[in-house]
Amino acid sequence: MAVIGLVLHHERAEAVGEARQLASWLTAAGHGVRLTTGDAALADLAQLGVDDEGFPMGLDLAVSLGGDGSMLRTVALVSAHGVPVLGVNLGQLGYLTEIEPTGLRDALTRVLAGHHEIEERMLLEVTVERAGVAEPRAALALNDAVIGKTPTGHTVRVEVDIDGDAFTPYAADGLIVATPTGSTAYNLSARGPIVAPTHRALVLTPVSPHMLFDRSLVLEPSTRLRLSIGASRPATLAIDGRQADDLAPGDAITCTASPHRARLVMFGPRNFHQILKAKFRLSDR
Repeated sequence: MAVIGLVLHHERAEAVGEARQLASWLTAAGHGVRLTTGDAALADLAQLGVDDEGFPMGLDLAVSLGGDGSMLRTVALVSAHGVPVLGVNLGQLGYLTEIEPTGLRDALTRVLAGHHEIEERMLLEVTVERAGVAEPRAALALNDAVIGKTPTGHTVRVEVDIDGDAFTPYAADGLIVATPTGSTAYNLSARGPIVAPTHRALVLTPVSPHMLFDRSLVLEPSTRLRLSIGASRPATLAIDGRQADDLAPGDAITCTASPHRARLVMFGPRNFHQILKAKFRLSDR
């Protein structure tokens, strides 16, 4: 029997309903079911709740019930433990979710029988440094890490080093370090390049730069990018769209490809170009 983890979108009632029904169905079939403490309380399944650290331990599969944001949260919870993730789309058209709710039970039956594929995606490893000392635990991102301006509205000043060599200081509203998966997220809004999601690369894109150099850089995944906050102006750090930290002048983040991979459940080749066409309503001719 398998152990299945469920991750919910906290603002979608249908995610809560699906979780309750799914937990009942899986338990009746003899499988173990687990949710994080917060998700379990939301779904009135407190008896199935564990803390975030314990959630991925021994999981065979994590099911994300929501949209791309829920997928990002699920990947962050389980990817360091190699747990595959099945995305169920309860939002708008998603780049990451694989199935619709009507196909969920059939999809789970196929996964439990081993009739599925795993697509691996690069993850970004993000380490925060304060006063030159790295914090002990790195964060993982499927989409991006973003240094942005604070609510005061001043531009950020960020000095960028590439593999230990000084590149250039940026003055901008923000600076994005994206994975190929994240190239269609904030990076796209900032006019960065679209990269096929199974590639491995780091994409560095400035947001509204106040300088002549306004191009994105597409770098090798082995590259170590160090972004240092310049004097006099603080900044914020967001990881996969979630506010992660406040950064003071002299603080820095280091980004590189993680040795861990996101493992996404698929049921055959996923046509990324068709998803782009649908998202942007592109015509054939």
